[in-house]
Amino acid sequence: MVNKSAPEPASNLWTHPRLAAAAGDENWQQVFRVWRQLTGTSQTQLGALVGLAQSDISEIERGRRCVTSTEVRQRIIEGLSIPVELFTGGVRPTPTPVPSLRSDSLAPDPDLLDRLTKTVASPTRVDHATLDWLERLLAEYRQAEDTLGSRPLIGVVRRQLGTVTDLYVGASGELATRVVRLASEHAQFLAWMAEDQGNAPAALAWYDRSSDWALEALDHNMAATALSMKSHLAWSEGNARRCIGLAQAAGRAYNGTSLGMQGMAVQMEARGQALSGDADTAHHLLDKAQHLINRAAEEPENEPPWMYFYGENWFTLQRGMAEMHLRRWNAAADFLRTGISALPAQYRRDRSRYRAYLAHALAAAGHFEEATHAALDFIADATTVSRPHAWNELHTTAALLLRRGAPQARTLVDALRDY
Repeated sequence: MVNKSAPEPASNLWTHPRLAAAAGDENWQQVFRVWRQLTGTSQTQLGALVGLAQSDISEIERGRRCVTSTEVRQRIIEGLSIPVELFTGGVRPTPTPVPSLRSDSLAPDPDLLDRLTKTVASPTRVDHATLDWLERLLAEYRQAEDTLGSRPLIGVVRRQLGTVTDLYVGASGELATRVVRLASEHAQFLAWMAEDQGNAPAALAWYDRSSDWALEALDHNMAATALSMKSHLAWSEGNARRCIGLAQAAGRAYNGTSLGMQGMAVQMEARGQALSGDADTAHHLLDKAQHLINRAAEEPENEPPWMYFYGENWFTLQRGMAEMHLRRWNAAADFLRTGISALPAQYRRDRSRYRAYLAHALAAAGHFEEATHAALDFIADATTVSRPHAWNELHTTAALLLRRGAPQARTLVDALRDY
């Protein structure tokens, strides 16, 4: 049945240079915006054409959601009748055997692609090469999340976890253990992304699932990671006692964990002690954690792949967070400035979050002008890649400036209202 509510596009619509270029790049945010400008189509009408809800169209247009599903991408192409000639080589994207982002670095070689396709179609064919590629793909997703934030990735990672668990039926022995270990890693990543989006119940459920699978696969590093991340979740909710208890459990529960994992558990305990106001214990634990980090840096090959972010600079940022809990605002700002300045550009989510904490520390220290400038500089990132955490922290900073009677407060409040 033809949708009579949506206007018919002009026959030469795809000759429009902006629209054609956006389609060729698969920049769906720009495609939707330009399409609606040219046709006068509402978000609801556009959604009817491509099989998406109005809320989905809105999220894509605002850059809060990326199109990562092959199925959704294909519906857009067919719903808008995008000419095949606009795509590289005149070939429309075809479904891939597992969900993935569109990135050349993720593409398997032709032989592996053939094996992977057959493996997914018939799980009894699972082999080490297929699992190697899925592990590499997960590593790519982790690093993509550093830049994009969690919202564009959580759906595709959930679907890939489904692919991994489907392989279990055809695996045995060492292959079965690898499948369970890989499922545990996916669950831990999903837990982190749920926590990043402020969904604590979902995060806790995924951490529990990750822990169960890790123990089944005898992966003590991941089991300890799940406990440490539960500690992080308790910290983010302001529960110092639970943060400390879970961090201590992570440190003592499993033998043979890496030095980096031990350091992560100790620094989480330090955060909990700082949150409770115990400065001496917090600083003692931070020094102990830093010693473990330095030792881990001498043997990086012994660290699990998900610890790639954990290093000296990341630890500097954690010292800044501890000083904030202890209300030592100038010290906190110094640590945070140092850490942020050394963060690579691709750590867009972390840069946004720690800059929000820096703005808060500066405002609390009475540096109103610097705090406002720091906050205004990254509002767009705070709302796209680090919401709700950085976004909420900016509102906390604005409220603090208002209470202090800072003349810059209204500037920040107005800027936040615009988003």
